[in-house]
Amino acid sequence: MQKLGDFKLPPFFNYPPYFTLQPVKETREKQVQLWKDLILDFCKNQKIFVISLEEDFSLFSNPAIERSLSHEAKVVFLSALVNDGRAEWMDKGHKKCLILWLRIQDWADHILRFVRDNGLEDGVTTVEDIRSGFETRGTELAGIDRGVLIRALKLLEQKGKAVIFKGSSADDEGVKFSA
Repeated sequence: MQKLGDFKLPPFFNYPPYFTLQPVKETREKQVQLWKDLILDFCKNQKIFVISLEEDFSLFSNPAIERSLSHEAKVVFLSALVNDGRAEWMDKGHKKCLILWLRIQDWADHILRFVRDNGLEDGVTTVEDIRSGFETRGTELAGIDRGVLIRALKLLEQKGKAVIFKGSSADDEGVKFSA
């Protein structure tokens, strides 16, 4: 089985037709689903949050079979993720895509579990500590995209489970969690 770093690639990755948009509707639907799953799995495994169509992305080419996705194919696959609520275009030109390998609600659930596991109920911590603090190491939250984290915290705030405090700089933002 072929690998990309420590990520095991699925068998279809070595099948050249999957690097070309398929004209038959049923085949294309299967192709799109396979690529959506692969992109989400790869991004989760590698903790990748943003895919830029203007930069090389290792998943979109296979040198072993001398195949790469066309720009159109990349847009089709990422747009399918957007339509599923698993990604968002970050710009009007659709050049950068935020990959939500976990939905915002799922991130909020991870944050609450982290808060409970670390005794932070009724406590205050910084946004930066949630992303990169000692307690975060080895958890899903380690290295989380700041924008995704803020959105998950705002969701918790809407539900009355957290209050976000603005500091003098982005690094100063704090969060108080409710028990």
